[in-house]
Formats: sequence, C-alpha cells, structure tokens
Amino acid sequence: MRDEATRQSKLAHRRAEFWAKADIALGFPAALLAGTAGAAGLASADVRVPAALAALAAAGFTAGAGFLRSDTRRRANKRARHAWASVEARAMVALTQELVSNEDLGDLLELRQAALAAYDGEELQPASS
Repeated sequence: MRDEATRQSKLAHRRAEFWAKADIALGFPAALLAGTAGAAGLASADVRVPAALAALAAAGFTAGAGFLRSDTRRRANKRARHAWASVEARAMVALTQELVSNEDLGDLLELRQAALAAYDGEELQPASS
C-alpha cells in the first residue's frame, strides 16, 4: 500500500502541474484577447472587425477553460496528492511496527478511500478512533 501511495502521490503531483499549466494557457490568452478586443473596438471603426475576431477568440479560450475545468482538476489533484501522502506516511509507520493491528489496517484503508475520493472533490474524513 505504501508503494501504491507513493506512485499515486507522484502521479497526482504531475497532474496538478499539468492542469495548472492548462489553466494558465487558456486563461491568460482569453484575458489578453478580451482586453485587446475591447480597446480596439472602442478605438476606431476601422478595427472593429479585427476586434470582433479577437473577442471571438477570447470567447473560445474562455469556453475551452470552462469546458475542461482545469482549475477544478488542479485543486482535486492537489487534494489527492496530500491524501496519498497521508496514506504513504501511515503505511510507513505501520511497516515499522512488529505487529500491525486490525485497527491500523482499517485506518489505512479509510485513508486510501479518502485519497481515492479526493479526485472527485469529495473530502472523506477518516473516522476518529
């Protein structure tokens, strides 16, 4: 379980980084194009067609960002990374013990379930002992 937690934590970290980059790659151009389109549209009648095209491109980037929900996915993967790190730490503690109790194994399984649920945005709290 410790090895699985280590792998999953690293995977969640990489995914969180990817979605952070995707969020920036879609959000920044949308904001830049929207501002440029607004300024150009107000500047003169000759640049209204390019301004409209820039506004359409900004709307496309914004729609893409909304469809992909990259910020939500980034947060979910960060939450999962922390949850898997908890599983890994608890598993390492369990491995140092000579005798692992059923309660310790139950706690590990609850932490694992919480880590799996973190991807869905659910925050399962392990039951208190």
